[in-house]
Order: sequence, then structure tokens, then C-alpha cells
Amino acid sequence: MKTGFRTLFLFAAISALVFAGCNKEGPQGPQGPAGQNATVYYSEWFSPTAWAGSTGDWYFAATAPDLTQGIVENGVVLAYAWLAGDNYGGSSVRPLPAYAVGANWSFLIHQYGSIEFTSDMLAAPATSGNKFRFIAIPGTIPALKSGAPGYRSEQELKSMSYKEICRLYNIPE
Repeated sequence: MKTGFRTLFLFAAISALVFAGCNKEGPQGPQGPAGQNATVYYSEWFSPTAWAGSTGDWYFAATAPDLTQGIVENGVVLAYAWLAGDNYGGSSVRPLPAYAVGANWSFLIHQYGSIEFTSDMLAAPATSGNKFRFIAIPGTIPALKSGAPGYRSEQELKSMSYKEICRLYNIPE
């Protein structure tokens, strides 16, 4: 009986030590960097070399490898135009779609990896002086996840000014 009691006591003592050791926490590591956990993609400003189409239906396509299926389907793509001769509230950068310089301007993603800018001008738009840019925000960005701190809906992002978007995602203007 004494051996059984010693074995039981020894088992209980070892178990207590093991469980006590499991409940200890180590020292806290250094704080990680603040901010977003995914990359926001943006193009440089570019001008079309030529417009395709015809009266009232002009377009040009640009290669945009960052516009992957995942970003297009789950994120937000914003596009902007700087149009020669346009004066828009002290800033010449317009979010697309927009009406300016006597025409509607917009964009579409007709295939992944490419973006198309459009205009319904009667004559072909100028190739110099007009510049276009896009910003692609992946759906993995915390600001796009509902309930996350700093959450912004797609509509909220689209209603922000170009400068606000650049500041929010640290994008050089």
C-alpha cells in the first residue's frame, strides 16, 4: 500500500510541475510594425500613345500586371485622370468616372492585368497633356475588412479625394 501511495504522490507531484510549467508565459517580444499588412498597388501617371475607337467611343488600354483576379474581384480599384485644360475645385486630379472638358471619362478592367480608360468625346482626346493613374487596394487590407479598426467601405474609399487616398495608403502623388 505504501508503494502505491508513493507512486500516486510522485505522479501528482510531477503532474503539478508539468502543468505549472505550461502556464508560464515568456517575455513579451518587440511590438510589430503598425499599419497595413498587404501592399497597395499604384501605377505611375501615364499618357496614352494613341486612342482607339470612334466618335463618342474612345479608349486606350494599358498593361497593369497588379490588377490580378484576386484584387479585381475582392479589392477596390480606383482610377484618376489629370486632364489638360481642366480646373476642378483647385485640383486637376479627378476620380473616375467623371464629366470634364465636355466629355465623360471612365475606366474598366476588360481583362485581368490590363485597364482601359474611356471617353465619349466627339473627336479623339489628346494624347499629350492628359494623364491617367490607378490605385489597387487588395481585399486583404485591414481597412477593407468589415469590423476591422479603420474599416472603410468601397463606397467610402470612392468618395475620398485623391489626396486623402494617397495619404491613407502612403502613396506618392
